[in-house]
Amino acid sequence: MSDSRQQSPNNPPTPANGIVYLIGAGPGDPGLLTVRGAELIRRADVLVYDALANPALLNYARADVEMIDAGKRAKKHKLTQDETNALLAEKASEGNVVVRLKGGDPYVFGRGSEEAIYLHERGIAVEVVPGITAAMAGPAYAGIPVTHRNVATTVTFITGHEDPTKDETQTSYEGLSKIAQSGGTLCFYMGMGRLPFIIEELTRYGLAADTPAAVVQWGTRSMQRSVRAPLNELAAAVEKAQLGAPAIILVGPVAAVDADPQGALHWFEKRPLFSKRIVITRTRHQASALRNRLEDLGAEVLEAPTIEIVPPSDWAPIDDAIRRVGDYNWLILTSVNGVTALRERLDAMELDARHLAGVKIGAIGDATAAALIEMGVRPDLVPTQFVAESLAAEMITREDMAGQRVLMLRADIARPALNEKLTEAGATVDDLTIYQTKTAESLPDDVVEALRDKRVDYVTFTSSSTVRNFVQLLGDASLLEDVKLASIGPITSKTAAELGLTLSVEAMRYDIDGLIEAIVTAERK
Repeated sequence: MSDSRQQSPNNPPTPANGIVYLIGAGPGDPGLLTVRGAELIRRADVLVYDALANPALLNYARADVEMIDAGKRAKKHKLTQDETNALLAEKASEGNVVVRLKGGDPYVFGRGSEEAIYLHERGIAVEVVPGITAAMAGPAYAGIPVTHRNVATTVTFITGHEDPTKDETQTSYEGLSKIAQSGGTLCFYMGMGRLPFIIEELTRYGLAADTPAAVVQWGTRSMQRSVRAPLNELAAAVEKAQLGAPAIILVGPVAAVDADPQGALHWFEKRPLFSKRIVITRTRHQASALRNRLEDLGAEVLEAPTIEIVPPSDWAPIDDAIRRVGDYNWLILTSVNGVTALRERLDAMELDARHLAGVKIGAIGDATAAALIEMGVRPDLVPTQFVAESLAAEMITREDMAGQRVLMLRADIARPALNEKLTEAGATVDDLTIYQTKTAESLPDDVVEALRDKRVDYVTFTSSSTVRNFVQLLGDASLLEDVKLASIGPITSKTAAELGLTLSVEAMRYDIDGLIEAIVTAERK
């Protein structure tokens, strides 16, 4: 059991024999996870997840959580159901908070009730957190409402993959056919392997062959694909589009509502980066803003952090400079990381933003400026171009730098250009490392696999160090030959060129917004 668990009214003591939370991960879009689900993932000591749970949800977990992949895709189980049940009981009995993260909703063809009963019989506390089920969300993201006034007033969920040990099916296709004939909507889970049989049975019991139908694969995810066709043509349409599991099969008149791909209900697949797979190389704690923006535009994002931020080897010179900040004319911060480190150091020294009063502050980039404003400090100068040379030029133009004292707090790998130009202009510069960058140990396996399988559309670079480290960690630069490479600005682009990379996109404004805008513009050409 982790010692890091904190007790509070919202985080009560864990029973001695542990507790298991069965959490519905939703249909795939990480934004559809419930607030309660995210809260419990953060508390988990052990996290047991399924293949259908979006890996992005694992980012909510603590760094010290024990993660266990239970698989649970058709014919691709890493653990059997019996093994999963026993694992949950074992981990909980050790006094852990155990989260069982299941795709969709635990009680909609998720075998959640079986797990809950198994645990209850062994004296282990269980809580269930419902999730948005795929049959509701997948069609909605494909522009298909499962109900529609005067079209469909009933919805039926059916499993296409019944218990293989049963002697005969419990599914009445005669009854289902009558429901669909009366305008009801049929939603089949896990039925892609039996699609021809499902179509044959429904039509055998009188459902019209031209009944509208649809299949939605990977619903709510950026790789979502869907087809619509009359029921008797659906299998051929699925084969032509090469759709497979996981997918929802939908039968009923609602499949013909707003069938125009440019219609009002088709918001999801019309987003500018829909279906694009983009690798981001920022540090893990900085990736969320870029990731969220790209996902909002429809992209699937893979994180490949290439650097880690670590403290300097000695805080003494930094602390001394911060205490004497009033002796300086200018304080320069070149990144959000630098602002974060400064803020944390002020806190450690029991100081706050008021300590910076009287010194002029320069910041490179809107994001750095925003981070300063968030801590209560408004920068005096943000250059029009977000590079060191631009800041130096504007400072020199603004005032005579001769005799001025400048304190720069930045990374250990920062370029010397700013220091050099200000020194040439007569300033006295104290250039101190407030944080260090460390190359990541390796790239995530899913990123390397996606590159090898040519399933990546873009790799983004937000600094020279991300380019160098990515190429070093990847090893085989040929894996980038068919990938579009996007750079945040000319300095990063120059490093990429020196490493033999060919860029497809360079931001006109050298920040995250500019990088995203450049990618969207490239896709619209």
